[in-house]
Amino acid sequence: MLPTDIMSLMPSSPTVNVVIQARASSTRLPGKVLRELGGLSVLGWVIRAARATRGVDDVVVATSDGADDDAVAEEARRHGAEVVRGPLDDVLARFLLACEEHPADAVVRLTADCPLHDPALLAQVVGMWRAEPALDYVSTTLQRTLPRGFDAELVRVPVLVEQAERPEGPHREHVTYGVANDVETYACAGVVVAPRADDLRVTLDTEDDWALLDALVHALSRRHGTGPFAWRDVVALLRERADLVALNAHVEQKEVAA
Repeated sequence: MLPTDIMSLMPSSPTVNVVIQARASSTRLPGKVLRELGGLSVLGWVIRAARATRGVDDVVVATSDGADDDAVAEEARRHGAEVVRGPLDDVLARFLLACEEHPADAVVRLTADCPLHDPALLAQVVGMWRAEPALDYVSTTLQRTLPRGFDAELVRVPVLVEQAERPEGPHREHVTYGVANDVETYACAGVVVAPRADDLRVTLDTEDDWALLDALVHALSRRHGTGPFAWRDVVALLRERADLVALNAHVEQKEVAA
């Protein structure tokens, strides 16, 4: 189906789906999304948070059609998510497939290597768009004030379809790149919190990230139960535990190639 045909499938009443991009391959930490963290796979944590988010209609995991990701697809279904499969190196194509098979007015993009998503924070992103559906893009990263690992981006499906005309490059791998970097063309809004906590890192790219997340989830579980955890509780504990913060403070985020 052509991207423009997706528009004819959009539902009559406003709906929002979460689309989680996930794959087993990783240049720095292969298999990371299937690692067990506090009794759940990392992917399981993300799906659980997405399914608990108020205002979300469906949760879809977009993985590759390669045999290496059969286990990812199986794990996603085990946790109650829908699954679409497409090209490994064209994430945008997978998102468009998710929009085709599971029509919505807007989608929330999550990545499967951020296990500590807070359903209340995700609901805030969704709620901002539902209150003002003319917005093209709402995110927690437009002005980064949250720890890296709470990244969530909502984009209207018609705007996402426009990105299909983009050439190969960052627009295909980082599906919202052309929107978030063009605020003069698109109506954008961001979630901003205070006090800032963007010096912290709770995403999973390296073994040092894993060391922090494993210890952090253990400490949070003793204090707050099994999760999902409120982002403020995550930040509060890290502010108390400089030893945990030091575990991955040196890790640099991979840059988006222009």
